[in-house]
Amino acid sequence: ITKEMNYILSSQDTVLAQITTLESAITQTEVNSVSAREQLAQRIRDLPAALAERHASLTQALEVARQKRGEALAAQVAERRSLMEHAGLMAFTQELLKETDQPCFVQAARQTHNRHLIYFKAIENFQHFTLAADPSFRHFQLDVSKELKLLTELNFIQAPMAPVIDTQRTLAYDQLFLCWRLPQESAPAWHFSVEYRRRGVVPGGASRGGIRGGLSAARWGWQRLDEVNGTSTVIDRLEMDSVYVLRVRGCNKAGYGEYSEEVYLHTPPAPVLNFYLDSRWGLHADRLVVSKEQRCARSVPGLSLLQAADHALTSCHLTSDLLVGDVAITQGRHYWACSVEPGSYLVKVGVGLESKLQEWFHLPQDMASPRKKPDSGHDSGAEDALDSAPPFCFLTMGMGKIYMPQHNYHHHSSHGNSIRDPITNSNGPSTPTGLTYPLPPRLGVCLDFEKGRVTFFDAHSLRPLWEGHVDCSGPVCPAFCFIGGGALQLQELVANHNADQTPVRRVTIQTRVSNLNNN
Repeated sequence: ITKEMNYILSSQDTVLAQITTLESAITQTEVNSVSAREQLAQRIRDLPAALAERHASLTQALEVARQKRGEALAAQVAERRSLMEHAGLMAFTQELLKETDQPCFVQAARQTHNRHLIYFKAIENFQHFTLAADPSFRHFQLDVSKELKLLTELNFIQAPMAPVIDTQRTLAYDQLFLCWRLPQESAPAWHFSVEYRRRGVVPGGASRGGIRGGLSAARWGWQRLDEVNGTSTVIDRLEMDSVYVLRVRGCNKAGYGEYSEEVYLHTPPAPVLNFYLDSRWGLHADRLVVSKEQRCARSVPGLSLLQAADHALTSCHLTSDLLVGDVAITQGRHYWACSVEPGSYLVKVGVGLESKLQEWFHLPQDMASPRKKPDSGHDSGAEDALDSAPPFCFLTMGMGKIYMPQHNYHHHSSHGNSIRDPITNSNGPSTPTGLTYPLPPRLGVCLDFEKGRVTFFDAHSLRPLWEGHVDCSGPVCPAFCFIGGGALQLQELVANHNADQTPVRRVTIQTRVSNLNNN
């Protein structure tokens, strides 16, 4: 009872403070309502004044038009009345016809004839008679239907409605890009306020990658970006491998509107690695087309394949084409993302040991694998330990699906990391050695160099898809392999990555042609 009494007594100050705040709010409500009523009356009084001013302006325009049209019509009347003043000429003409002296008649008739010609021309011009001005004033009728509708819809200004965040364009990469729009029926916004905060990761990771959802974990305070112009913004300096909740609201003369629905974004698990596709090391340059920006690549048939298909009736041999990034990783954790065209026949995305990639590039062009021949257990591959990490780690995808082996790694060919592995039919049922997964819009790759571990993600939700291992005894490069037609694009950086990073080591692979020339 004593504790309860002390708790009640200690809370009295809080209750009194809240009562004071509420009473102040009531007073402010009365004061502000009176001010709003006065402003309303003033705005209504402004309407008749503006209407009277407009009435005077339109009346003046009507009077000016009346004067101009009246003057034009009066001028036409004066012209025609001047033709009626010919009585003296007609009398003179009649007397002229009675003249018997021929020389006098001829001299007078010439002058009379010239005056008659002037009248004849004027009369001919008046045969095509039109009014010089329209007396109807049909163009001076006033249509007030739109204005009456505006007056009937006259209402207090409204704050912007809750924005709708575009989850397809919003993404977290090197920085966070947030995009939204206002509903079509919303009042316009002068600017927007973007708020975000970091949240803890749910134990078990069941919903860590969800774009929308409820995360019941520790909360951090809201951070705000005020007066954001436009319908997108960039947020930088975020924590890696963290979930952020974001919301947006608009502001105009009426104040701030409602918040948008909260969205949750998971930042990449490691610093983003910025690199470009290195087109110099393509084994078959005629079959790999790299964009000018070196961010996109497409596999095309090439002349050699077209020639082979022309001579073959049934099928032709498909070779693999390798493409690597222009950086080599020597330490740390790194993350990057790319998009694979859903209609691609077969594409491999992953990493490879630089020395082994160099061997691959130096193979004869009719070979499709770094090894000279399949591993039978009696050649050089027999010395490989079963638990050693392979020099390559690829995830195979094709025709809108990803093949994910069940075993991480036991041998070079146990998880599809070898280029000579058989292609899995993604349309068939899952086999005991692996399963298929729908190809996400963006695929993320995270390399932990020290642990020799490669993790593949659905880059849209940061949901882990599959994990494998790779030999990191030397520099490791991002690598991509094409078999048949396909295309991919590296994820563009949201902004330039200005954070301090360990200097990257450039790839030192030399082409086979240059080696032959040196020999």
